[in-house]
Amino acid sequence: MFVEAQLKALMRDGARGAARHEARNLVGSWRRFAAFAFVAEQYGYRYEGMAVTSPKGSPNPYFGFRREADAAERATLAATRYPEGLRGGQLPGMRPGRRRLRPSPEVREEVELLHARIQVDYARGHRRRGLIQVVVLPLALLIPLSQFGFTAGPLLVCGGIWAFFVGLWGLGVLLSRRRLVKYGAVLRAAERA
Repeated sequence: MFVEAQLKALMRDGARGAARHEARNLVGSWRRFAAFAFVAEQYGYRYEGMAVTSPKGSPNPYFGFRREADAAERATLAATRYPEGLRGGQLPGMRPGRRRLRPSPEVREEVELLHARIQVDYARGHRRRGLIQVVVLPLALLIPLSQFGFTAGPLLVCGGIWAFFVGLWGLGVLLSRRRLVKYGAVLRAAERA
């Protein structure tokens, strides 16, 4: 499962004293990934944003976590308070039960702020995501055109395919801008409070 594998990787980096840890959102939910980021903070790694080593334009980028100065103490405290956390038990700040990344009411606001930061970071990278495919797709469409000929019919079909993907990319850019505005407002409101 994602949580156990990611926590074990986090603890391995912590044991080695690694200054940074990188993780992908493999749970399919940005809120649950924000809950994971909160748990990582309890073990001494603070969410930092998109990882520098993350491939440009990747639909599933890496996110970076920076080791805190008191990471060893935090990890020891979390392991003492939640001894079964790394083996499928309750995690720091999360509710007990099958769905392990459900924040308890006491930390829900902190997790929501982490969620907003992650959404803003992810939305900022959307323009690059997909742009490469939109540029490379016409080159790939040359293959069927070479087979069917450069006549009106195949050109229209290939042009329609390309226009469809350009439209999808444009819709993605529009949605990411809306996400950036929405979650940016959440972060600004939290800073003012």
